[in-house]
Amino acid sequence: MGFVEFEGRTVVVTGAGGGLGREYALALARHGARVMVNDLGGTVDGTGGGASMADGVVREIQETGGEAVACYDSVSTPEGGQAIIDATMDAFGQVDAVIHNAGILRDRSLANLSPEELDAVIDVHLKGGFNITIPAFKVMKAASYGRIVLTSSSSGLLGNFGQANYGAAKTGLVGLMHVAAIEGARYGILANCIAPGARTRMTSGMLGELDELLDPAQVAAMAVYLASPQCAHTHEIYSAGGGRFARYVVGVNEGWFTSKGPASADDVLAHIDEIRDMDTLHVFDSGPEELALLQRMATKAGALKPAG
Repeated sequence: MGFVEFEGRTVVVTGAGGGLGREYALALARHGARVMVNDLGGTVDGTGGGASMADGVVREIQETGGEAVACYDSVSTPEGGQAIIDATMDAFGQVDAVIHNAGILRDRSLANLSPEELDAVIDVHLKGGFNITIPAFKVMKAASYGRIVLTSSSSGLLGNFGQANYGAAKTGLVGLMHVAAIEGARYGILANCIAPGARTRMTSGMLGELDELLDPAQVAAMAVYLASPQCAHTHEIYSAGGGRFARYVVGVNEGWFTSKGPASADDVLAHIDEIRDMDTLHVFDSGPEELALLQRMATKAGALKPAG
């Protein structure tokens, strides 16, 4: 049996002043990590700010003998993301893992969603993912080691009423994760997404009878594992919440292939059952692998000559 431990490792957690981020930071410290507790200290909708939330988590960690420092920069700008990584390097000399957990909500139905509500959520969640990942990736690349954990959501992967801005941002982070995993592989950098289900300020009043079950502490185990040296997996999406841990996959079936020139809409209608059939589902590690499937099907149908 192995153990998750972070001896000599430093982890950055954005949005670590409360809720899930606080649980991540405390759990990481219990496993021996040095923690950069980043939190703007604002409200659920992203307004306001202050040092008290991040400082409070740092005190909790230090009172139990752990190492942590706080920073209050916002991930919503490139300058803020760089400042977080710079502060971590100044404090600890290295960045071994990043958990991008910072988030806000501006829920609104599509018919009523304003450009300001869209931009605010995209800036913190999706652009924030880029703003913290890019400077961290550079440090990790130089060290030939790193763990990147981005936060997705079932609201994007599956959909949720009134959360088009949030869901789109959270699904966009999956795309960032896939590319970070591919580009980081040669440098010992692993990247994954976590889709948490938890009771936090952002979900207040939304969970019904599951509210009590969905303690944010239930999610921390998966986040800590994905950020750890013991994690050997990359390019994956995990669901965690309420004591349940699972994996999401993005798959594509073999579908239907025609070698008779451009298909018509009538052709699609005639073959829609084959196009939708899930019996031949594949889970690929990259876009080129899907192209390889097309190549195999085209060769089998005689539309391409066999290689070699």
